Amino acid sequence: QVQLQESGPGLVKPSQTLSLTCTVSGGSITTNYYYWSWIRQPPGKGLEWMGTIATSGSTYYSPSLKSRTSISRDTYKNQFTLQLISVNPEDTAAYYCARSKGLLLGVTEAEMYDYWGQGTQVTVSS
Repeated sequence: QVQLQESGPGLVKPSQTLSLTCTVSGGSITTNYYYWSWIRQPPGKGLEWMGTIATSGSTYYSPSLKSRTSISRDTYKNQFTLQLISVNPEDTAAYYCARSKGLLLGVTEAEMYDYWGQGTQVTVSS
């Protein structure tokens, strides 16, 4: 069974860079036809798709976050990482990594992703 686990700091200061890692077990991030995404949910709001990395290594980003977001991967560690620069309090959210079979640009319906991490809460505050 595929499992995803987010890790990273729970508190980040404004203007700093947030870095989160998703460690995948039970399946390889290089397996064809699967896509690996970061999705977040600010308090009291809905899910927001942030970006996706394909098995090829190609990346896709939300237009609203593209200038601040980078997703990379370490195939040896079977991990993929989110970096969000210049964070501000509006970036406070629960951050999730998820897998989909097929590219889901901008999709936030939870059932469209077959596996999710448990999520990690990130607070941006001085």
